[in-house]
Amino acid sequence: MSEQLWFTALLNHWLAGPVTKLLEALDITPEHPQAPISNAFAMELLVVAFLILLFLLTRTRLSVDNPGALQHIFEGAHGFITGQAHEIIGHGSESFASYLTALGLFILCSNLMGLIPGFESPTGSAVVPLGCAILTFVYYQSWGIRKQGLWNYLKHFAGPMPALAILMVPIEIVSHLARVLSLTVRLYANMFAGDMVTMVFFSLIPLGLPILFMALHLGVSIIQAYVFVLLAMIYLQGAVAEEH
Repeated sequence: MSEQLWFTALLNHWLAGPVTKLLEALDITPEHPQAPISNAFAMELLVVAFLILLFLLTRTRLSVDNPGALQHIFEGAHGFITGQAHEIIGHGSESFASYLTALGLFILCSNLMGLIPGFESPTGSAVVPLGCAILTFVYYQSWGIRKQGLWNYLKHFAGPMPALAILMVPIEIVSHLARVLSLTVRLYANMFAGDMVTMVFFSLIPLGLPILFMALHLGVSIIQAYVFVLLAMIYLQGAVAEEH
């Protein structure tokens, strides 16, 4: 079993029994019954709790005349993503702004978690980027079916020429499934490498040089969150476009 972070150890101390029973009820046997909660899940849970707390604080302090700092930050983030979505997706992009904003904030906060001593980025574990990628895959596919109708949406997998359908359908299916792999590997590889580099240099040189790698980690975190959301917008545009 990998070394537990202090927060993970705390969750396992209090919740190991109920979590193990829940998993067993679902016919899932945890590898470590005494510590079924992984570091990635613990960090992911912490990010969700942090974001919910920020959302509630912002909600209770909403003001038109005198908006606070949190309101400015969230309005700025939502406005930026809404503007990007409108440029890429076009008409009706407002329907996707909430999901894209929540996705971007979750990935960004998860990426930045690795900069805090005693924590690590949950996106540095493959399961978290994979979950975000699968969720995005299901989201844009469901919106494509909702906008186009099931039959019309499936028809675009066959391509513009019926004679090529037998060739195009497998290619399109593999292409869409590859998007899940692409989203997962891109985010996971960058954040895992960032966490490892930062950790190594902090252990070798406690001061000075690690600050440069922390700045690099910050930049990579922002870029990777933006790229993930940008690709989600592109996939949504392809799914809801009236003509494929």
